[in-house]
Amino acid sequence: MFDIGFTELLLIAVIALVVLGPERLPGAIRTTAYWVGKIKRSFQSAKEELEKELDVDGIKRQIHNEQVMKELEKTRSQVTESIKDPLEALNKPFDLSENPPSDSDSKANSAAEEKKDKNV
Repeated sequence: MFDIGFTELLLIAVIALVVLGPERLPGAIRTTAYWVGKIKRSFQSAKEELEKELDVDGIKRQIHNEQVMKELEKTRSQVTESIKDPLEALNKPFDLSENPPSDSDSKANSAAEEKKDKNV
């Protein structure tokens, strides 16, 4: 919290022992610890109340949900785009005039009709 090392704490303890004396030092430590604890609890309480008022968790949840929705929309558009061309090809009507039958096709059709007539 304060980033105080062992040597700094030892220096403060020696100065406190010299200034307060051995009789009053334990009481001063108890009083200091009491006030430090009370201040910590006050700050923690204020922090929790502020977070509650700001609804930080709700905002984080909403941001996460929006990100998920963006990813889903992106995936949906990719899937739609990937199936768009095959669907358009299926929806096109077949136009036989584009590919006229060749001579071999007409010969095969006439041979099939003759064979059919002979069977009847």
